[in-house]
Amino acid sequence: MSQVRTRGPLVRVLTVLAVLALAAVAFWRLRVEHDFFDLKIYMSAVNWWGDGHDLYDYAQPDRVQGALYFTYPPFAALLLFPFGLLPLGVTQALFTLGTVAAVVVTTYWLVAPLARRQGWPAWYAVAIAAPLVLVIEPLRETITFGQINMLLIVLIMLDLLVLGPRGSKWTGVGIGVATALKLIPGLFIVYLLVTRQWRAAFTAMGAAAGVTLLAAAIAPRASWDFWTSELWNTDRVGRLDYTGNQSLQGLLARLVAPEQPAKWLWLLLALAALGFGMWRAARAGLAGDAVTGLALTGLVSGLISPITWPHHLYWFVPAIVTLLAAAQCARDGRRWGWLAFAAGTYAVCVVGVLSVVDWGVAAAPTDTVGLFLARNAYVLLSLVLLVFLPINRSRDYPTSRAI
Repeated sequence: MSQVRTRGPLVRVLTVLAVLALAAVAFWRLRVEHDFFDLKIYMSAVNWWGDGHDLYDYAQPDRVQGALYFTYPPFAALLLFPFGLLPLGVTQALFTLGTVAAVVVTTYWLVAPLARRQGWPAWYAVAIAAPLVLVIEPLRETITFGQINMLLIVLIMLDLLVLGPRGSKWTGVGIGVATALKLIPGLFIVYLLVTRQWRAAFTAMGAAAGVTLLAAAIAPRASWDFWTSELWNTDRVGRLDYTGNQSLQGLLARLVAPEQPAKWLWLLLALAALGFGMWRAARAGLAGDAVTGLALTGLVSGLISPITWPHHLYWFVPAIVTLLAAAQCARDGRRWGWLAFAAGTYAVCVVGVLSVVDWGVAAAPTDTVGLFLARNAYVLLSLVLLVFLPINRSRDYPTSRAI
């Protein structure tokens, strides 16, 4: 009996080590080496600003996009400013470690309920799942670009999966701060409204307004430039038709008109995705399935944003967790169907849209079915998930309330 008890933990440790090794090899082989390009833009821009120049005048050449600028609100610049005082290597290490730590924490929030239902220790599930999350292209791109996306994810998930289920009066602060940092998380305020979480929604609005006004008081010139001019200039972010732009507008630009897709068609599709997606997210949230509500809202944000880079699309992770939860509750054939759906989603995220093929600099037509699927993989997957992602009702599956 003692040998059996010893063998169980040993097998788990060996399994974790094997997964870590495989994930490390996959990450190394599949990564595209961006040399912290985005982080260098952040640091150069805030240092330029610190030298007395206008923050939003800074531009950095890029072989694909032409010139890239600092595009975040002034509050984000203030948050990033102290990192510009550090040696670049130290900042790169801090951002990488911060992203890895954020993945571990958010993975715990997502998989702990599944692990307990399965009878696994939470540490074991997280130790297996977190390396697998780090392998997907959205996380590979986040790390190699030096992006801040996982900070936003932590703030949003803290509200929806931890504070909200506990009835905390602070629920909404994280979403509000995330919105002040990068605007598109503001869609999660809409999610709070459609799921009738009134107090959290108004708390989020107050937090977003509060830190934005604080930034305006500290940096009035930059705030005026951003809110009156730079916010509306999408040319500052990059080319619409580039394959990395996995939004509905990116799909249209690649398919119809590379330079300027029809705005009316994009608006029509974006409104349809917004309406249908938030209706489904509201159904999930009101049924007690915060993970699915989180995933659907995030997927909608990626579809309707004018430009959505792969590193914005962490939202496939909670979607996969939703599919695994559905498999746990299903029987026989349906269980294997949900597992296959989860595996297919994960496979698309690992292969990605940029890691395997270099799409070059010049605009190219999407004139075959194969090219259409390859260049729009995340957009199409997001649409499929928007329609078919299951809602796991709280009475059938213990969601984040168990955390």
